[in-house]
Amino acid sequence: MRVTSKGQVTIPLEIREKAGISPGAEVEFLESRGRIYLHKVKDAERGAVMVQQMAGRGTVHMSTDEILSLTRGDA
Repeated sequence: MRVTSKGQVTIPLEIREKAGISPGAEVEFLESRGRIYLHKVKDAERGAVMVQQMAGRGTVHMSTDEILSLTRGDA
């Protein structure tokens, strides 16, 4: 595997699938005893950032019961 001039490498698909690393996933590098490890950052942190970014952006003025009725097909 070769590192590009920008410091990029391609993580093989099999390893990405095993580690649950999908496009947009956050990873970090850890060093221990002379070895470098790639570690997936927990999704909970990513989810918290996404919720924070979306907070207050809703434009639908429906009650929770109205929304649930639509999703259940009761309408």
